[in-house]
Amino acid sequence: MSGHSKWATTKHKKAVIDARRGKLFAKLVKNIEVATRISGPDPDSNPALFDAIQKAKKASVPNDNIDRAVKRGAGLEAGGADYQTIMYEGYAPAGVAVLIECLTDNRNRAASEVRVAMTRNGGSMADAGSVSYLFNRKGVILVSRTAATEDQILEATLDAGAQEVNDLGETFEIICEATDLVEVRSALQAVNIDYESAEASFVPSMTVPVDDESAAKIFKLLEALEDSDEVQTVYANFEASDRALAQA
Repeated sequence: MSGHSKWATTKHKKAVIDARRGKLFAKLVKNIEVATRISGPDPDSNPALFDAIQKAKKASVPNDNIDRAVKRGAGLEAGGADYQTIMYEGYAPAGVAVLIECLTDNRNRAASEVRVAMTRNGGSMADAGSVSYLFNRKGVILVSRTAATEDQILEATLDAGAQEVNDLGETFEIICEATDLVEVRSALQAVNIDYESAEASFVPSMTVPVDDESAAKIFKLLEALEDSDEVQTVYANFEASDRALAQA
């Protein structure tokens, strides 16, 4: 069985190479702009910006796009928007809990798009707090299998605060407290282990096993949500088979 983490990794790789690449670029650039606005344009003193830029570069976002996003966030270039983070909660088919993180300059538009995507794809909205308690805010770092072995990753990161290392197939997933993210990421850099991404994320504290038919419906819902320009990230607490992932 493979969890939502593996689906998220697979979906990210797919998005880089298919027609949705433009949407992925836009979301990564938005992250950079917001991180800059919150804590300044210097990546060395703004870990969130550093990680947002690294993730964008890994996805082949052009450097010009990155530089302009930093300038907009710093107020040095026109066109910046007043983005707000909004979390919505709901249920996917088979009772799977869903957290939807939006980054938007229009709350009404974001709410409408999320609600339409949910109701048209077998999901339902839930009140605030209904499912968020099933997730914990954690630091999540992805390392390619070609960059290091599991033993090398453990040796480099355990003392820095890594809590677990999960084998997702092509990548290893390092979980730590969100407050330890920079220290764990820095521990990898200190021993020259390249990483795919490092970010604060919501990790489910419990998961729901689903059959292949339900998994297909869940994937369709997640795709519909992530297709919205208002939605940055979607988290869900399901477990699906590798076969279902491959079919998706």
